[in-house]
Amino acid sequence: MQSDIDPRSLIGRRALDRDGTKIGTVDEVYLDDATGSPEWAAVRTGLFTRDAFVPLEPSEVVDDELRVPFRKALIRDAPDFGVGRHLSPEQELQLYHHYGMDVPRSGSGRGPDAPPDRDFGEVAGD
Repeated sequence: MQSDIDPRSLIGRRALDRDGTKIGTVDEVYLDDATGSPEWAAVRTGLFTRDAFVPLEPSEVVDDELRVPFRKALIRDAPDFGVGRHLSPEQELQLYHHYGMDVPRSGSGRGPDAPPDRDFGEVAGD
């Protein structure tokens, strides 16, 4: 994702899948505790549905919209952890595996040697 964007500015933007289909609206942005970089966005997928976590690293902001390079069906099937709290390392691993992404290891303390009680994914603006 573009590193010069304020994560709070993502909130309220439309999120589109790789085919340009609307997924929903960015509800919250989660920051990596180690780097402070935006890592995940919670996208509200509908009025009475839940938020789906999407990775920000391969995503882009184009024409004021968040473009997520995955299909809508995969995004809607992402694990549901609720919003407004930290993502545990285990939850982040589930998300990385769900999206078929490599787990980043540099500077974040993730991986098998990470302490089990460490939280990741601070909500932007908290």
